[in-house]
Amino acid sequence: MHDDTEAGRRGGGPLAVVAASAEVLRHPGVDERLLTDGERERAARFRQESTRQDFVAAHVLVRLCAAQLIGTTADGVTLAQSCPGCGKADHGKPYLPDHPGVHVSLSHTKGVVAAAAGHRAVGVDVERAERTGPHSEVMERVLTGAELRLVEKHADPQRAFLRQWVRKEALIKIGRITLDSMGAVDLSALPLETVDGVPLSSRFEDLHVLDWDDEKHEATAAVVSPDAPRVVGLTDLG
Repeated sequence: MHDDTEAGRRGGGPLAVVAASAEVLRHPGVDERLLTDGERERAARFRQESTRQDFVAAHVLVRLCAAQLIGTTADGVTLAQSCPGCGKADHGKPYLPDHPGVHVSLSHTKGVVAAAAGHRAVGVDVERAERTGPHSEVMERVLTGAELRLVEKHADPQRAFLRQWVRKEALIKIGRITLDSMGAVDLSALPLETVDGVPLSSRFEDLHVLDWDDEKHEATAAVVSPDAPRVVGLTDLG
């Protein structure tokens, strides 16, 4: 077994990547055989083929990301999930049974997936903008008053809303907040704008928050961790 703690000291913070589902599924050496029987059973339950592919791509990408972090191959990474509420293994927080010192997170939306892997807790989320934009009742439910004012006066309210949304989803995945507390957590002090596509780094309490826009895929993403995350490309993953 790899010494994941030592690897973390050598390699720095968590890795995070966003890619199109189709690109992930075309990555060299990648196919659905990387998934466990349970994951394949879950994938088969999706009615739409595109949604099934997003699920598969996210579960493949997180293996690629973890493999790059610890210096192994994707077929050497087993992914499991566990729900602390009901105890079932077909949903819940993902983890690597064979590498307990490695933390992982994944996300998928329409045609785009994200993954992150690090040696301390990490959460990642990605979303694509909807043509209709966010509904006012949704914004009022998940944003504080200060956040809502920033979003409403922004030149691109939909992108500004997504910025806060993915941040809060990433915080949920790391266990810092819950769905019920999204609207009480204020991130209005964090900057909203990236410059020339460069990832935007900020802090929330003791956490590093890294935001970026993937213009190619019209997606907005965020990753949070106690360690400073690094954004990598799909081609950087073995």
